[in-house]
Amino acid sequence: MEWKTSGVGHAGSWSDITNYDAKTRIAQKMADRLRDGDVVGVGSGSTSVLTLRALAGRAEQHGWHFTAVATSLEMEMECRELHVATSSLLQSRPEWSFDGADEIDDARNMIKGRGGAMVREKLIMASSLDRFVVVDQSKRVDRLGRNVAVPLEIIPESFNLVRSQLDGSFHVLSSDLRMSDAKDGPVITERGNLILDVKFEDVSADLDSQLNSVPGVVGSGLFFGFNPTVVSD
Repeated sequence: MEWKTSGVGHAGSWSDITNYDAKTRIAQKMADRLRDGDVVGVGSGSTSVLTLRALAGRAEQHGWHFTAVATSLEMEMECRELHVATSSLLQSRPEWSFDGADEIDDARNMIKGRGGAMVREKLIMASSLDRFVVVDQSKRVDRLGRNVAVPLEIIPESFNLVRSQLDGSFHVLSSDLRMSDAKDGPVITERGNLILDVKFEDVSADLDSQLNSVPGVVGSGLFFGFNPTVVSD
């Protein structure tokens, strides 16, 4: 017996997508790349949701099938709603992947992680043979960290240690534990960790490597050196 999935996905929760028309055009551009049998890394966020829907529509139109390696449980559930087969990095390597960004600069470096899935997003992007970033103009900046904080996924027990390391060794403007809107207490990632949103005086590739050396930090939302192809409106 198959599980009933009606209502499990996010068809209703994405009704207030900002810049909807621009993001839809971007999604259609990305869908033109799809070919029968592709293994695709599927990113998170509103533009990625629209792109996944465009891919599913193109596959249905041509009678094709493709497999998604999703960056989050949320996107796996969206795939289920769209009848898109899913796999994992343990089983499949994406031939190409797409994802959004919270900020992207002229060198195609990014800050990601507003949805809390940056570690899995980084793994899938690093594993993909070709990488694409789907962004509208609102995500482009001349300097990373201008509009958004850098998210850090941390082990819960390391909270005090990481905060003290940040205060003692980094030029930190602010550091806030991400709190949940839907429940009391902090946001918990799919791996049972916490997220610190940190504003730094300067954001650089060196900062990324330094943060990854702090005990308790699982990963950061800084994406340097991936050199993705940018697909925009």
